[in-house]
Amino acid sequence: MDINPVCWFEIYVQDMARATAFYETVLDVQLETLPAPSDDIELMAFPMSMDRPGAAGALTKMDGIQPGGNSTLVYFACDDCATQASRIQGAGGRVQKPKTSIGPYGFMVLAVDTEGNMFGLHSQK
Repeated sequence: MDINPVCWFEIYVQDMARATAFYETVLDVQLETLPAPSDDIELMAFPMSMDRPGAAGALTKMDGIQPGGNSTLVYFACDDCATQASRIQGAGGRVQKPKTSIGPYGFMVLAVDTEGNMFGLHSQK
């Protein structure tokens, strides 16, 4: 395989407005409405650019799909993951595992969003 294996991610949510506010606050980004392929799906995309490395993705609300309790874990890249971690509780989520060294691979934080989904933050410092 000539590319990184992850090319897209979806974080399933129940309350799109609440989840959008959470990720915009914690990651200090602006999500955008992404046109949906059908009426039973709602998408809010994370900032993306096709000419930059890394996976693009969106918050997704879809009939019949419940958030939380899944086994998919998305890590968001950060300059210093402690910065984003400091915003989590105030945005309505919780830190599951505070900033932890992962040796030569940098640092990580595990957190739970307002929808019950666990996600990760990763940085080199």
